[in-house]
Amino acid sequence: MVPRLLLRAWPRGPAIGPGAPCRSLSADSGPGQYLQHSIVPTMHYQDSLPRLPIPKLEDTIRRYLSAQKPLLDDGQFRKTEQFCRSFENGTGKELHKQLVAQDKQNKHTSYISGPWFDMYLTARDSIVLNFNPFMAFNPDPKSEYNDQLTRATNMTVSAIRFLKTLRAGLLEPEVFHLNPAKSDTNTFKRLIRFVPSSLSWYGAYLVNAYPLDMSQYFRLFNSTRLPKLRRDELFTDDQARHLLVLRKGHFYVFDVLDQDGNIVSPSEIQAHLKYILADNSPVPEFPLTYLTSEKRDVWAELRQKLIQEGNEETLRKVDSAAFCLCLDDFPIKDLVHLSHTMLHGDGTNRWFDKSFNLIVAKDGTAAVHFEHAWGDGVAVLRFFNEVFKDSTNAPAITPQSRPANTDSSVTVQKLNFKLNDALKAGVTAAKEKFDATMKTLTIDCMQFQRGGKEFLKKQKLSPDAVAQLAFQMAFLRQYGQTVATYESCSTAAFKHGRTETIRPASIFTKRCSEAFVREPSKHSPGELQQLMAECSRHHGQLTKEAAMGQGFDRHLFALRYLAAAKGIVLPELYLDPAYERINHNILSTSTLSSPAVNLGGFAPVVPDGFGIGYAVHDDWIGCNVSSYPGRNAREFLQCVEKSLKDIFDALEGKSIKT
Repeated sequence: MVPRLLLRAWPRGPAIGPGAPCRSLSADSGPGQYLQHSIVPTMHYQDSLPRLPIPKLEDTIRRYLSAQKPLLDDGQFRKTEQFCRSFENGTGKELHKQLVAQDKQNKHTSYISGPWFDMYLTARDSIVLNFNPFMAFNPDPKSEYNDQLTRATNMTVSAIRFLKTLRAGLLEPEVFHLNPAKSDTNTFKRLIRFVPSSLSWYGAYLVNAYPLDMSQYFRLFNSTRLPKLRRDELFTDDQARHLLVLRKGHFYVFDVLDQDGNIVSPSEIQAHLKYILADNSPVPEFPLTYLTSEKRDVWAELRQKLIQEGNEETLRKVDSAAFCLCLDDFPIKDLVHLSHTMLHGDGTNRWFDKSFNLIVAKDGTAAVHFEHAWGDGVAVLRFFNEVFKDSTNAPAITPQSRPANTDSSVTVQKLNFKLNDALKAGVTAAKEKFDATMKTLTIDCMQFQRGGKEFLKKQKLSPDAVAQLAFQMAFLRQYGQTVATYESCSTAAFKHGRTETIRPASIFTKRCSEAFVREPSKHSPGELQQLMAECSRHHGQLTKEAAMGQGFDRHLFALRYLAAAKGIVLPELYLDPAYERINHNILSTSTLSSPAVNLGGFAPVVPDGFGIGYAVHDDWIGCNVSSYPGRNAREFLQCVEKSLKDIFDALEGKSIKT
């Protein structure tokens, strides 16, 4: 399995707020065509974004060895150090030179973009669990708007408004503001829009604002990952005007944009969705959706059979749809049920290959499940926040709105696929594999209510560093060791940046964890506080380096990719068991913070690992953990909770009990 690169995005402003506009709506009124009318064009900064730097080879080796230190004994570390020195002075030096030369010839992109797309698209495992994550929305603050039909209509309209705003260049550019009072103002925006695109980034930089890469956004809509033998393809058709709706394994399409490119009236969309929800057809005997959960080469061959059976045009409608809206026929019971439903469901009601599935359950609980090859958390989180904000502050319809008086049986097309015996057998086999795999996945959730961001910042500690320390302590408590840990970090501050890895397991977290877990009575609360402060400082440095493209993971990955492309014998550094071990990420972690997000999650990236989605809120800490047999998510969360309790006790000056 390949590392998942999910959701540690650059922070954004709140998605909702007390001053947000709220419309009173008459039954037949609808929103405008756009979410916003930015005076700065959406892609204004794109041309002048700085290029992702290639770290110096000696810095990469130093950082790599630092990350290996807590994972290896002295003998193993000495061997790894020798491999590193040999690499740095030999093959690695030559590969690095070639990588830099190649990068200079490709100034339109980043050195990691091509290899990273390749990594995803050549992976032959199923994308379900191995790659696709989910983010669940908070409920609409107005409870009556959480009716399934009302919420699905409002979110669909808001999503299409986002599409139109993006394509018209009216979406506010994605900018990380260090001093919003100077840069996030109308005065600055009126000035910067007149600065040529080739220089605009520098203008923003002068007021401590950092525009982010938006090259992935065009794949949000009308896009699908197509299965092909050996390497998949990303397909986008931005001329298509229809929406794909899945319900009980049945496929429906209808236009959400008219011939002039205007959004179809919300009351019509409501009528069409009501019509689909009233369809009493049972689940098909052979739900085609299961095929998107297959291994990619198997699915590629079955797709060819589908085309040969005369389904090409029907598949085209699925692939080119703006996105996939999934209407589930059951309410959500609790957070664990929510995670299972939104991460994989029962396989009948998702098209896992779509750039994203917008899922709305019977009780209005909603989530975005997304395919990961085309993009990362920054683009998805921006879309997510805007849809939540727009659908709650400026809903297209109210619970009292009446659907349009239209004949949906004419407008809504139900797609039918022709299946021969080989295809039916393929669906049956895919379903059996899917059901067997999903039974092996355990998910559990925890909410630590004693405090969060506000308390930790008063202690001058990084909230993220404290959460990561708790995971290190928990694993040490449960399994008696420190293991490879992955935390994703966006490099969207650079042109075609993707992500970099923060390596939270360090000599500092190891020392601190051992003090808390193995010998708490030997350390005063003051000493433990000192150890935590060291962890926080180091984690802050790692985070800053990763965000600035100065980690080691992507650089080593690119050098290895280059060696393979040039037919060079793989250097010993990559054959070292320690290299394999540090890339076997037993703790795969990802965080995000947004008032729109209820929780997010993903599966472990290795069979003996944990998938840890977490968020540090103002006054509580949430954690969503997945595991396969051999690991116990519930026990791990109990250890995380005990670790957080000990951390907070120490910060409050209390002695720690074993």
